[in-house]
Amino acid sequence: MEKEHLLGKTWEELQAVVAEAGMPRFAAKQMAAWLYDKRVTDLAEMTNLSLRHRDQLSQRYDVGRSLPMQSQRSVDGTIKYLFRVGDNDFVETVYIPDRDRATLCVSSQVGCKMNCSFCMTGKQGFRRNLTSAEIINQILSVEHSDQLTNLVFMGMGEPFDNLDEVMKALTILTADWGVAWSPKRITVSTIGHLAGIRRFLDESHCHLAVSLHSPYPAERLQIMPVEKAFHMDDILDLLRQYDFSHQRRLSFEYILFSGFNDDLVHADALARRLKGLDCRVNLIRFHAIPGVNLKSSDPRSMEAFRDRLNHHGVTATIRASRGEDIFAACGMLSTAEKERK
Repeated sequence: MEKEHLLGKTWEELQAVVAEAGMPRFAAKQMAAWLYDKRVTDLAEMTNLSLRHRDQLSQRYDVGRSLPMQSQRSVDGTIKYLFRVGDNDFVETVYIPDRDRATLCVSSQVGCKMNCSFCMTGKQGFRRNLTSAEIINQILSVEHSDQLTNLVFMGMGEPFDNLDEVMKALTILTADWGVAWSPKRITVSTIGHLAGIRRFLDESHCHLAVSLHSPYPAERLQIMPVEKAFHMDDILDLLRQYDFSHQRRLSFEYILFSGFNDDLVHADALARRLKGLDCRVNLIRFHAIPGVNLKSSDPRSMEAFRDRLNHHGVTATIRASRGEDIFAACGMLSTAEKERK
């Protein structure tokens, strides 16, 4: 019988495990420390639990840690990891070092329902949601886990389409009894899932990033079918109900495609759209994927777009491209592994 994982359980769930096993209440705190602080991989390592209780727990539970099955290393230090989840599904996790920062980009789903035309993951279709254990495992099981300074939910999947498990993972990551990270170190990206945005902003203090990619709804619809369900105007109206002037940061992701959304007319329109919002814009160079005619904007056009937004008072930066000598675009490594299998 497949065992239940302790990894990914909240404080309340660990208390329930302890109560059911007839263990003292303080054992929940001990287990949380072993899982999220000391980061053990086996129940036998929880040495301040009695041998009897460890044996009892091992009948039903395991820790739930698993190492990546393969990795690809870029000349710039970026490492893309591939994790097996379940029998024949795979997700990607990317480690990105940059001077005094070390960012990990994690996945929240196997595949994705959103079908954005520029995304390789969307072309896989949707397989299933990741559990909180599978999300947390990515963070604790990569090679440089103890050196991480930042975490971004920008890997495979739409985080707010897996809202319960993602929120559970965020609770574990930021709680004093958990990994104990500051929410300011975590950013969650979304295509604009309205109910997810509202719950996320009401229940967490982590940063939010919204994928926009055009200031025009009709044009956005051409590359992001979710515009039908989550209208740009509704997204921006919702965001204006919240205060982003203090600790929490709001950013917009904007991939620049040559001849599609990278001229100064688009920059002017984007600045008008974002007027009144305390935000920044991350301009991203497109990584080409098979079967997609979209092309990356050239550096001069990207710089002009950035400068125009800054001229309008919208803080904009160009995100440095990383890992270009490996499977850079999200979803490419897992797709290749799936096809090989």
